[in-house]
Amino acid sequence: MKKIKNWMQLGVTSILAVGLLVACGTAEDTPEEATTGADDVEAEAGDEKKSVLVMGTSADYPPYESVDVTTGEIVGFDVDIAEYITSELGYELKIQDMDFNGIIPALQAGRVDFALSGMTPTEERKKSVDFSDVYYDAQNLVVFKEEDGLSSVEDLAGKTVGVQLASIQEEAAVELQEELDGLTIETRNRVPELVQELLAGRVDALIIEDTVAAGHLEANPGLVRFAIESEGETGSAIAFPKDSELTEPFNEKLQEMMEDGTMEELILKWFGGEEQ
Repeated sequence: MKKIKNWMQLGVTSILAVGLLVACGTAEDTPEEATTGADDVEAEAGDEKKSVLVMGTSADYPPYESVDVTTGEIVGFDVDIAEYITSELGYELKIQDMDFNGIIPALQAGRVDFALSGMTPTEERKKSVDFSDVYYDAQNLVVFKEEDGLSSVEDLAGKTVGVQLASIQEEAAVELQEELDGLTIETRNRVPELVQELLAGRVDALIIEDTVAAGHLEANPGLVRFAIESEGETGSAIAFPKDSELTEPFNEKLQEMMEDGTMEELILKWFGGEEQ
């Protein structure tokens, strides 16, 4: 019996030894395979990051950017500029729509690579992001109901003025508020919302860029406007995260567009030939 017991113990020991060897082999092989898979995924992500650029915009600002009601696509002056430059530089373009006041935070957080949204490169914004050269200049208008008979910024005293949140027009309204007694400011995320507020009588006037106001004035014959004299920064530029490697090549392409007539063609296409 003792001999049988010894043989049984030897057999069990052998089985355990073989099992350990197999287990060790599997443990060595598995991490190697897992590491290779992770490297592949990382490489693919890296390739995509290099080939696709994400543009942030607020698609409520025609003719700069808006949603085509027929196709659902975002189209406009800024979109054409972005498509041209990214194509020239060998990138694919992805557009991300968001509220205007979310664009700079999105750039700072790295959720978008650049932004084209009719944005003026103010000194305050330059503290948070970098800008390209100005690619288009325009003017602010006060838009109001014709029956209200406003004729100058002084007439805005005691009135409620609507502006887009975080826009250069909001800054203009704040400056006017310091000069005019009783001027109240209402902000909304999107320009069409502001126009509806004006038509409904919940605000007395709007401050909007002239090229953007044009379509709303045409669609609403009862609305009229007058221009505001500009003293600060004007014009639109492309915004980038601080120290972005894209700023210089984008600037070079903007310059080429201005020199070879491409920019003029896009201005004629989107602004009806009224170059500012």
